[in-house]
Amino acid sequence: MPDLAAVLRAEITRLARKEIRQQVSATQKTAAQHRRDIAQLKRELQDHERKIAALETVARERLAESRAGEKSADATRFSTRSVRAQRKRLGLSAEQFGRILGVSSQTVYNWERGRTRPGKAQFDALVALRQIGRRDALRRLKLLESDETPDG
Repeated sequence: MPDLAAVLRAEITRLARKEIRQQVSATQKTAAQHRRDIAQLKRELQDHERKIAALETVARERLAESRAGEKSADATRFSTRSVRAQRKRLGLSAEQFGRILGVSSQTVYNWERGRTRPGKAQFDALVALRQIGRRDALRRLKLLESDETPDG
């Protein structure tokens, strides 16, 4: 006859293993699900990080463009002294300077004294005139004078 203690011990071991397997199996299934969830979350995180990096790049480019626009706008500010200095640099009278810009000599004097400011088109003409020298200015003046004389 088998020993009652040995049989009892074997049965307890069997039941304990069965119980442990059930608990471990549920834990293994839960752990596997957690690993799948973590992997999915990592993929989503990588996608979001890529999107954030792309948006940061776009934001940096826009900021650089806006700063470049500000710098170009700052470079072309209106100054009464610059109008006078530009006219003197070209060696022109206010009348001649105004003729090249398409305004009267009184308008040029008013700009130089700060009484008025040029309009957009006039300001653009002033900025364009900064790029030319004395010879080019005199050449433009002669062209304007030749256009004003009537052909007879």
